[in-house]
Amino acid sequence: MIAPKKAKKRAEGANSNVFSMFEQAQIQEFKEAFTIMDQNRDGFIDKNDLRDTFAALGRLNVKQEELDDMLKEAPGPINFTVFLTMFGEKLKGADPEETILNAFKVFDPEGKGTLKKDFVTEMLTTQADRFSPEEVRCQMFTAFPPDVAGNLDYKNLVYIITHGEEKDQE
Repeated sequence: MIAPKKAKKRAEGANSNVFSMFEQAQIQEFKEAFTIMDQNRDGFIDKNDLRDTFAALGRLNVKQEELDDMLKEAPGPINFTVFLTMFGEKLKGADPEETILNAFKVFDPEGKGTLKKDFVTEMLTTQADRFSPEEVRCQMFTAFPPDVAGNLDYKNLVYIITHGEEKDQE
């Protein structure tokens, strides 16, 4: 009888901590997603809820095995706390800061942590979703000015992108 109590306490501790992993606005978005998926409004996401959610998204022929595999990812019935915990576990391994830094490092083989302003301008105006030269000048370099040598500190840029600007000292 002692082992189940210990397991229950550990699960409760893990669940209560999950709310500290996200900001209030994120928790609200997850709650809205959960409510949309909980088609029968019983407070749990089950196989029928998943099937109905897929149907609402236009996917009608979802295999039983696929639904079973999704449900097997949960440690038990999927209430909101379990749902949030599952997202927390999925997101915990993903470090957006590291991912973005690695993208910049491709262009910085010497590992200086900076890129030349002219190179950044060329990349932003000629590749993928192109910026206009004015957007680069007025938005990018106004927000993240290069140093006097014309280098952009991409490590600082990535920090601000992933953590937000530091709050002003009052």
